[in-house]
Amino acid sequence: MCRAKATICSLFCIPPGKGERRVASVREYEIIQHPQIDGITIFFDTLTYRTPHSHSEWELVWVSEGTLSIRTGGTQYAIAPGEMAVLAPQQPHELHGEPDGCTFLCMQVSPRVLERFFPAAGRTRLDGLSVHEYLAEEYPAFQQTMREAARAYLEQPPFYQLYCAGQVCLLWHSLFSHMPCRVLSAEEAAQAEKRSARLARLLEFVDKNYMHPIRLADFARAEGCTMNHMSYFVRQCLDQSFQQYVDTVRFHCACKLIDAGSTRMTDVCFAAGFSDYRYFCRAFRQRLGVTPEEYCRRAQPPAQQQTHLHHSIHSMERFYSREKSLELLKKL
Repeated sequence: MCRAKATICSLFCIPPGKGERRVASVREYEIIQHPQIDGITIFFDTLTYRTPHSHSEWELVWVSEGTLSIRTGGTQYAIAPGEMAVLAPQQPHELHGEPDGCTFLCMQVSPRVLERFFPAAGRTRLDGLSVHEYLAEEYPAFQQTMREAARAYLEQPPFYQLYCAGQVCLLWHSLFSHMPCRVLSAEEAAQAEKRSARLARLLEFVDKNYMHPIRLADFARAEGCTMNHMSYFVRQCLDQSFQQYVDTVRFHCACKLIDAGSTRMTDVCFAAGFSDYRYFCRAFRQRLGVTPEEYCRRAQPPAQQQTHLHHSIHSMERFYSREKSLELLKKL
């Protein structure tokens, strides 16, 4: 790309492989990307569960079916069909789709897209996340703006990149104008980024070691801080203890193994990191109300042609093709 074109195309770069579906990881949030506009991703997701995580993007979700339960900062929010929620960069959150999964439209926006016009966009924090509660009379127009942005993103008419970027700016102008917000100082922003980086290291530490005996003291030692400080950090970021989080990761690993065809529950138990079969059974009873054997006997619905099932130790989610996404968009 020549230098003369760089200033025009850097925001609206379309990487090779347009139209392909692939799984990518964005700060522990795995999504199916249609690689079209640098810094802007729009997709439908049916989610059952997503472990606590954070990422560097703004995230705007619009629920179409089910209820999306969001736990962040010690508070639980229930987002019903027709309602929206917004999450800021580096904001740790945990997602549940209730009762049996939640389908929503998601828009992820890198702060650098907005910072070209509002330099403090990456340091702006909102007080609350329930968009519909703050926009009131403006909410129908806000919904229409997001709907049109998603339609252009999926249909890809000529020059849709410019249209989508313009709609994104209008959406965040409304959010910043109608929701209580403040701009973090440079020091506060640096601290938030430092906390987010430590959280990412913590999650990676669990990912690499959950199948073996694992101790928070080892991570605290590697980070150069006391056990008390690290326990407080985990509780503050994840709204649960370290052991509770590890058990959750092990549980989802066990589900993944069973769904992949493993039928010997003792093998699944130890492969997922449980040291005792009683704890393994308790994890299933507490979360699903069934034993591992009963879960194994459940018929697993086949993945539809127009969906991609993603089931990892972090999530149980289903992502949709462009054609199916347009069908879902018509229902919003």
